[in-house]
Amino acid sequence: MAHVAEWKKKEVEELATLIKEYPVIALINVADVPAYPLSKMRDTIREQGVLRVSRNTLIELAIKKAAQEGVEGIEELAKYIQGGAAILATSMNPFKLYKFLQESKKPAPAKPGAVVNKDVIIPAGPTSLAPGPVVGEMQAMGIPARIDKGKVSIQKDTVVLKAGETITPQLANILNKLGIEPLEVGLELLAAYEEGLVYKPDVLAVDEEQYIQMLQQAYMHAFNLAVNVAYPTKQTIEALIQKAFMGAKNVAVEANYLTKDTAGDILGRAFRVALLIAQELPEDLLDEKTKELLNQQAQIAVAAQPQPQEEKVEEAEEEEEEEEASEEEALAGLGALFG
Repeated sequence: MAHVAEWKKKEVEELATLIKEYPVIALINVADVPAYPLSKMRDTIREQGVLRVSRNTLIELAIKKAAQEGVEGIEELAKYIQGGAAILATSMNPFKLYKFLQESKKPAPAKPGAVVNKDVIIPAGPTSLAPGPVVGEMQAMGIPARIDKGKVSIQKDTVVLKAGETITPQLANILNKLGIEPLEVGLELLAAYEEGLVYKPDVLAVDEEQYIQMLQQAYMHAFNLAVNVAYPTKQTIEALIQKAFMGAKNVAVEANYLTKDTAGDILGRAFRVALLIAQELPEDLLDEKTKELLNQQAQIAVAAQPQPQEEKVEEAEEEEEEEEASEEEALAGLGALFG
């Protein structure tokens, strides 16, 4: 049986204890983080939890030990150990933790062989570079560069790398000369465990604004459904009472049931019916107030239906002819009425 060093046993024991003490355990890849930035990140994270860098094999053993000692579902986390893994034990919600780690990342210079996680663009405009072989190097890589006023100038925005592509030595040289930092230095979250569940980064990368809009939309749908089925809650009771009031009021108005709340609507409807009847009566039977009201109604109707000028002229002529015909018909009617 192979001898296991005591320090390894102690390390596994301490890591397992750490896993059992904190509600959230995250696996972090620190392989590409230089020593100094990593030490600064430790200081930042100290307020949120404990970052423990160790060997991948020891971390895996510690996870299995914690699972054997009752941490439900933690063994699933071991599947995501890769690179230079470390354990981050914290009380921070996994979604907040992911956001915290993303925001703590800093831009870094181009490095040959590194993979970029977003498109790299060289912007149009003048640069600080003096004329020289660099112009030919840029042009050979498809970058539209030329000499302008004694400096190298880029003619248009140029995408030199797509997300997921690798930086070549030649491109790294150009990007560094231009001062473009396409990489990010920071702690990469591999997976996070909380209450028996393991979350991957693609699940934790939530668009907060979109999520809030989804919640607001869901709330409105639930609110409308509750109001429509008359389900009383603290949020819907006011709308339900208003809806019931309006329903009762409409029934009362239709039934001509007079109350202080329905009197205005009933009298208003009666007034409108009276005006409709007045429109059918001969003008000489109407008083001046009624004529004025009918005239106002006619003006409102005309204003609500704007028409081209030519059509208005033609309609005015037709109305005059109709009025003349109506007058002749009225006179004929009166003659027939009075013999």
